[in-house]
Amino acid sequence: MTTHAPVADPIAPAPRWMKAALLAAAVYNVAWGTAVVLFPVATMSLLLGETLESTRLWPQLWGCIGMIVGVYGVGYAAAAFNPARHWPIVLVGFLGKIFGPIGFIDAALKGQLPWSMGVTNITNDVIWWVPFGLILLYAWRSNRRHRQA
Repeated sequence: MTTHAPVADPIAPAPRWMKAALLAAAVYNVAWGTAVVLFPVATMSLLLGETLESTRLWPQLWGCIGMIVGVYGVGYAAAAFNPARHWPIVLVGFLGKIFGPIGFIDAALKGQLPWSMGVTNITNDVIWWVPFGLILLYAWRSNRRHRQA
């Protein structure tokens, strides 16, 4: 009977800042998502700067958005321990962080969302563009070097 040792990951460990950035994104997303799921009316009212009554039309949708953001956090936590291997999670998050603000700007220009809600795009999306982009570049380079070896 032969046993096989587990195959070591041939890709070098990622720089420490990548793990820290992905874990920070995970904590932020889970915290933001949890707050929105548990308190959809209060968080929406805070962002809109309007009374609770005016926001009571959309708590289910807003809570669903919170759930999606929170679930991304779980993916970022998993990716933090091997970003080169789990780059698809980072890519999906990065795309959401690009398309979310585009969709918001479109809706705000049409008068469908108030500009005050744009603050969520800064903290949920824009501040993560550079680290996620650099992580994806690192993953691409690491995987390309691995395939060439």
